Amino acid sequence: YILTSILRIFESENNFVCVWDTRHLRCGLTTISMVFRKLPGVSASGMGLRLSQKFVFLLFLSGLVTLCFGALFFLPDSVRLKRIFLSKTESQPVTVGSDNDLRDHLKKGAKDMEHLRGITSAKGETSTKLKSLSRKPSITNEAKADEKVVGGEALEDLTMSRSKTESHPQTLHRRDKVKEMMKFAWDNYKSFAWGKNELRPLTKNGHIGNMFGGLRGASIVDSLDTLYIMGLIDEYNDAKEWVETSLDLNSNGEASLFEVNIRYVGGLLSAYYLTGEEMFKRKVLELGEKLLPAFNTPTGIPRGVINLGSGTSWSWGWASAGSSILAEFGTLHLEFVHLSELSNNPIYTEKVMNIRRLLNKIEKPHGLYPNFLSPVSGNWVQHHVSIGGLGDSFYEYLIKSYLMSDKTDEEAKNMYYSALEAIEANLVQKSPGGLTYMAEWRGGILDHKMGHLACFSGGMVGIGADDGAPEKRQHFLDLAAEITHTCHESYTTKLGPEAFRFDGGAEATATRLSDRYYILRPEVIESYMYMWRLTHDPKYREWGWEAVEALEQHCRVEAGFSGIRDVYAQTVSHDNMQQSFFLSETLKYLYLLFSDDDLLPLEDWVFNTEAHPLPVIRKKNP
Repeated sequence: YILTSILRIFESENNFVCVWDTRHLRCGLTTISMVFRKLPGVSASGMGLRLSQKFVFLLFLSGLVTLCFGALFFLPDSVRLKRIFLSKTESQPVTVGSDNDLRDHLKKGAKDMEHLRGITSAKGETSTKLKSLSRKPSITNEAKADEKVVGGEALEDLTMSRSKTESHPQTLHRRDKVKEMMKFAWDNYKSFAWGKNELRPLTKNGHIGNMFGGLRGASIVDSLDTLYIMGLIDEYNDAKEWVETSLDLNSNGEASLFEVNIRYVGGLLSAYYLTGEEMFKRKVLELGEKLLPAFNTPTGIPRGVINLGSGTSWSWGWASAGSSILAEFGTLHLEFVHLSELSNNPIYTEKVMNIRRLLNKIEKPHGLYPNFLSPVSGNWVQHHVSIGGLGDSFYEYLIKSYLMSDKTDEEAKNMYYSALEAIEANLVQKSPGGLTYMAEWRGGILDHKMGHLACFSGGMVGIGADDGAPEKRQHFLDLAAEITHTCHESYTTKLGPEAFRFDGGAEATATRLSDRYYILRPEVIESYMYMWRLTHDPKYREWGWEAVEALEQHCRVEAGFSGIRDVYAQTVSHDNMQQSFFLSETLKYLYLLFSDDDLLPLEDWVFNTEAHPLPVIRKKNP
């Protein structure tokens, strides 16, 4: 309370800006005397503070020191919880999550799992090959031990799927441009940051970060499927060789369970299903086993940080009362179900189903899921609800779990539509200008802010529209279109800010300097892709092309792509970071946007929250 009061005092000064949100505290420069002039009975002249006033001074100073040390030592080097944290200094660039890359060209694979439909072989012999990506790649859930699911259609067949858009020269040109952007970003990563987690394109060196527990090559693992889908086979082979020879999983550092799962586990799973390379399967099963100790809590709710070497785990230092984060423990289901399928070990599915049982049991305020949950007591810690950072991908994984189960996971379906009903009743708002947005909920009080991260929800509501109540299906599709339109409106310079507001006369505009950055995020483009697939309205391709042109104009530099610090500034200031999710998600979604629907068809593939495609698990045919 005292710290909040001080912040309000700060912000009352015209020459001072101080912003506190769930990510971090940012304050402009001011003088200590400014603060003391606002405290009753306190003189800021010289050292002549009376004893009672010294107590106030020490109380303020201790709070400030606590915040500083928390920012320095406890915040993870991540922006996405679906990517939550951002360091905007070039000396401490941050890896942001969003984003798993193995998306487009699917080669299907998996031994000891059931067949990707249409590719079965006995005793390791391939009996047939898929003739196009439009063939069903799903796995069935009853494979015999001596049967092998073989991934990988011939490159000619992949080319067939890609070549259909040649009848539309403009679309083909745009897709080829996205492919060129991917090759440019990859080539510079390989030249200047090979083996590191991400590229710093201005200084032409690599960035490691501290959220992967000593794991390296995040951009490589995140790019495997993107390279393969786009037909960049030489580049894919380089990436595959690095994973086989240099990806060391025996690290002994502090890793984000969430980030390692969505990028490394998701990326390796996708690479295996697309290509059938057994090496990817061995790697992902080894890594998956190292994540299990995070679930050793009284409730089975995993903690957010794990040492991959020792197996010890703990909660983030910044998380309220040692809590776990909804968007972290709620974004494991897709990958863990597939780990059980590949390993024939039900423990992974059991872990995530236990999370679901607990969430179903506890009371939810107004039907909403708060962002913080105690892994010890199993109770909510705060009543802060967000469809953006801290909450986002939990809801995404509910509907995608249902779709990935071949629409048999009724529990996931019911949880999703119940949550969506509560979101509509409490969070969905209409601005004076007619824009539909999702506000944040803080103990019953609405904060009329929407983050870029929340812009994935247009696509999420869209892909779930067809399975809702018959009388609401068109309503859900309309809602998806309205949210996507709002996020497009936030892209006033064809790229959008980290967060935008709808109060004080603002309409989808970042009113705070600290919210104006763009770090190559994919969420708006993700919704464009889904809405194009669902409606074929040409505006979504036009909006995607606007984003391509803006990325080229504002973010492309000599040695890669970089985020920018202020989307409204006339002079561009780059942040010196090419995020791995730019390769995994942003460019993949753009490529799919300008491709035919049978390239990774939505009825057969589900994208994890890093855009890594995972096959639908089919029921056994009678």
